[in-house]
Amino acid sequence: MEQKSTSKHPKGLPYLFFTEMWERFGYYLILGIFVLYMIDSEKGGLAFNDKNADDIFGTFIALTYLTPFLGGFLADKVLGYIKAIYIGGILMGLGYLGVGLFRELPLFYASLGLVILGNGFFKPSISTLLGNLYNEEPYKANKDAGYNIFYMGINIGAFICNIIAAFMRNKYGWGPAFMTAGVGMFIGLIIFTLGRRHILQANILKPSQEGDTKISDVLLKVFLPAIIAGVIGWMIPGNVFGSDSTDAFIFACIPVIYFYIMLYVKANAEDKRPIGALLAIFAVSLMFWAVFKQNGTALTRWAKDYTDRSIPAPLVEPLRAINLIDGKDGVQGKTYEMKEVSVYDNQFRALKDEAGNPVKEQGTDIYFRNISDEERAKLEADPTQEVALYNTELFQSINPAWVILLTPIVVGFFMILRRKGKEPTTPAKIVLGLFISALSCLVMVGAVYAGDNGLIKVSAIWLIASYGVITLGELMLSPMGLSLVSKLSPPRITALMMGGFFLSTSIGNKLSGVLASFWYEYDNKAYFFVVNFGLLMIATILGLSILKRLNKILKEKGIN
Repeated sequence: MEQKSTSKHPKGLPYLFFTEMWERFGYYLILGIFVLYMIDSEKGGLAFNDKNADDIFGTFIALTYLTPFLGGFLADKVLGYIKAIYIGGILMGLGYLGVGLFRELPLFYASLGLVILGNGFFKPSISTLLGNLYNEEPYKANKDAGYNIFYMGINIGAFICNIIAAFMRNKYGWGPAFMTAGVGMFIGLIIFTLGRRHILQANILKPSQEGDTKISDVLLKVFLPAIIAGVIGWMIPGNVFGSDSTDAFIFACIPVIYFYIMLYVKANAEDKRPIGALLAIFAVSLMFWAVFKQNGTALTRWAKDYTDRSIPAPLVEPLRAINLIDGKDGVQGKTYEMKEVSVYDNQFRALKDEAGNPVKEQGTDIYFRNISDEERAKLEADPTQEVALYNTELFQSINPAWVILLTPIVVGFFMILRRKGKEPTTPAKIVLGLFISALSCLVMVGAVYAGDNGLIKVSAIWLIASYGVITLGELMLSPMGLSLVSKLSPPRITALMMGGFFLSTSIGNKLSGVLASFWYEYDNKAYFFVVNFGLLMIATILGLSILKRLNKILKEKGIN
């Protein structure tokens, strides 16, 4: 009878699953085309230079994971998680619509601000609600599996969104593509409303205790200093970390990091060890996100410029029928004919004149620069023949596709180990995830050498394989991190500690933009991926050094 109960999941899980699926549909749709939109100089994009685009991308995703610190605190103490989800979802939906509607930069940035603010309320609250549902018997034993399933919902949204994004921008343009993200967010809120009665019992405001941090203290001693520090970072002459926005972000994080350190220092004896354990996990997870979130920058650039995107003949017409060919209206591929094109340097960066406008010349499409000699000879013989290519953003669906494929396998594998009494602890899974993720960087080193450092486009199989390896690592780390926060956090500050997890994600995301900005500093791209490998191996070693202590804390609390 007990064995049967351990297979149960709460009734609220499907509703949270589909709410998060549609919310992430919107968020990852934005991420999938964000850099492409900013650097586009030919099809109505913003025509930013590549380094500026990387910086803005890194800052945006970093801020979306920084605001959960404040949103989580307000959800814990004032709003409750359900109300916070509604507030966050509405703000994000309006922000997505604004990004699609406004090309004027002040309104464009304001719309991004709504997304950033909304995510701060939404993200920690829905993760905390899920954990609260699994705090009830007979669901406790399946909390890790529950977060894995929840995580698969995230990635179903991330998978389908890039296909929809490619269709929308091919057929209707950038604006409608971005606005589709807003539609997804509001669908998610409708689903959440339908399942509200199954979630109400998890919407528990935690009673305050003597010594707890007050909201006024957070606003005056953390939030305000963070703003002041950010302004100082922006105004410092020159750049400490590479750009004004990066300096501002890093400086702004200092008061927030200090807050979490003092949260540990001032905690009572019962709470101190679990809080300390979580802060250690946050620190090592940071490196993972710094590498993983380069899927929207460095790996998107690799897919665009270094990967053979030609569509196999049997798939051309089916994809043409649904406007998923990279070319005019999504139905007309590229040709080798001479035409007016933007001028690019040897690293595929569009050149600008003194006024900041793209330099033009007569030539062939940049895609054909590094094709094989055999293919070039074929095209020169008949320049009018169509070359049908996949849209670059479709490669963003590889990672979520792997998540969908691998999640049942990973969950099933650990269930088997659990029945045998051999399931690794949650911290052990996280450390293993870091090591596996490091191996994905070595796959990309192989890709660089296979393409003679960009002289010849390489098969998409290299990207697929690299994404497959890092996805396996991701499944060991990201949902496990959420699960661990839910397990170890003192109940009254669970969402606040979720905010801490997302803070580490935020810093990692910003660092991903910083690391990606060095892409052009490496003539040999293999060195770029070797650096990423080294960072993840350092994180793995640090994780191993604290693993014994983390396992001891979990054992003391009677959890795995």
